[in-house]
Amino acid sequence: MKTEQETEQTAGRPSGLCGGLRERKKRRTRDALVRAALELFVAKGYERTTVDEIADAVDVSQRTFFRYFSNKEEVAFALQELIETRFLTEVRARPAGEPPMPALRRAVTKAWLTIDEEMKAVAPPQLHMRMYQIIESTPALLAVHLRRQQETEERIAQEIARREGLDIDADPRPRVLVAAFAGAMRVAGKVWGEGDDWTSDAMRKLSDRYLAALEPALAQNWRTPSGN
Repeated sequence: MKTEQETEQTAGRPSGLCGGLRERKKRRTRDALVRAALELFVAKGYERTTVDEIADAVDVSQRTFFRYFSNKEEVAFALQELIETRFLTEVRARPAGEPPMPALRRAVTKAWLTIDEEMKAVAPPQLHMRMYQIIESTPALLAVHLRRQQETEERIAQEIARREGLDIDADPRPRVLVAAFAGAMRVAGKVWGEGDDWTSDAMRKLSDRYLAALEPALAQNWRTPSGN
């Protein structure tokens, strides 16, 4: 039940306004949980951090934590999930006639250009990178990270196959392309993590550089017969 204060605060407001305020509050709570979790993981280590400690850092209950995340693992990958979701959205938004490799490259550029403020609202670049290092140095998280990479690559390959009108099980090119693309992105990510500039703009430039080196061998239009 609402308190008297809550009733007074919402009385006379359009339902859409109340709904918008609720959504913003939920977003702020979720972002605060992510940031608190990442800070604790970096300070204490993933294994030694508990869900109760994360909830306490935001002054919410354990029950509230589980409204937003199924478990500690899910919150550890919240920023990666944000990046992956934005990239897949950009891939799906590319023009239908665009060849596969240019579509992927431009989707990466667009994703990094548009996600910067959203990521900074959750955590600063330094915290994001520190968490990435925690993931790579924690066996349990690294296993999940590798599985997630495989699942994401398969979703991208499925989307490329759909765009090109291909049967992904009969034509190897979507999965081969995405494997090469993902390899270039991993190299860019490694260089990014080892450098001094951990901004999304730096990652965007590195991604573009490494994909530019890969693109010439893969950029032909697949709808044109190869002559074989």
